[in-house]
Amino acid sequence: MNCLWGFIIKETLQTLRDPRMAVLLFGVPIIQLMIFGYAISNEVKNIKIGFVQNPDDAYTREIASHAKASGQFIVSKVGIIASEAYQSLSRGDVEALFIPPSRGLSYYEGRGEAKAQLLLDATDLLRARGAEHYLLSIIAAPSTSGNIDVKTLYNPSLTSAFQMVPGVVCMIVCIFTIILTSMSITKEKERGTLEMLLVSPIRPYQIIAGKSIPYFLIGLVNISLIISVGMIIFDVPFRGPFLMYLLGASVFLVATLGVGILISTLAQNQQQAMMGGFIFLFPAMLLSGIMTPICNMPEFLQALAHLNPLMHFVTLSRNILLKGGSPLLFWKHFGSLLLLAIFLFSTAIYRFKKNL
Repeated sequence: MNCLWGFIIKETLQTLRDPRMAVLLFGVPIIQLMIFGYAISNEVKNIKIGFVQNPDDAYTREIASHAKASGQFIVSKVGIIASEAYQSLSRGDVEALFIPPSRGLSYYEGRGEAKAQLLLDATDLLRARGAEHYLLSIIAAPSTSGNIDVKTLYNPSLTSAFQMVPGVVCMIVCIFTIILTSMSITKEKERGTLEMLLVSPIRPYQIIAGKSIPYFLIGLVNISLIISVGMIIFDVPFRGPFLMYLLGASVFLVATLGVGILISTLAQNQQQAMMGGFIFLFPAMLLSGIMTPICNMPEFLQALAHLNPLMHFVTLSRNILLKGGSPLLFWKHFGSLLLLAIFLFSTAIYRFKKNL
């Protein structure tokens, strides 16, 4: 028993001797708990809704006012031409769009039945259903609410796989690129073969390229494979240009490889590299919009989500696969991904050279 207790004490002290390991064991769980507590919420709020209005339609303005006062909606007037308003739904500027009859609801009040339309962006099923429920409850008059023609766009069958497959692609690729890249470099440190590489004619940037390019190519194959399986088994549509998706996926892979290399410069062994990878992945997945809508989160977490490569690629994937790829939305998130990829990879290369 004395030997056993001595061995336990020795292992405990050895584990806690490294300050980085102590932070991983005790500090990170508290940080993750805070992020999980704020980020995970099934409540649907801050729904971006647009109302097609004209100056004479007091009834539609009243509905918009009640929607804003409810606290569940972020209301915007999107103009008086329905075709232009539809573009705001396609770009993701709004998640729901209320279109009254051409002359407005006020004109038809007391003159007979007139149909209004509520168009919902069903790329996020939870928010689409919440928007429909909240708005129909705001329109209290049964005669009016019964005349609302609700249409769910981009996913009319409300199939959950349409929403989840693009997110699953991101999760699988991240686990693959970040964990394996960081562990492959720290493995060289543990074995002492990194020093052997340094005294060879191979330059540091060639070491990084040799470690990164294979995982980049395998990542592209994995993305194509998973999307193909989703299309064949779950009938997930691919409505946008494949080249657009390939560009977004390539920049996303560069960003995740940068994260993996950066973790390897901080870790001293494969255990730390694996823990560091998962410490990054769990908050990144929560702040990606895969499981919980970003709009449900507090403002400081919404700002933090814009620094998350997963959030940008999930948004790009859903837009290209389900909506056909709005150019404005694509370039917005592609540009953000490109900046993140440049920053992460440059920082990783700098730290790698500094450590060497």
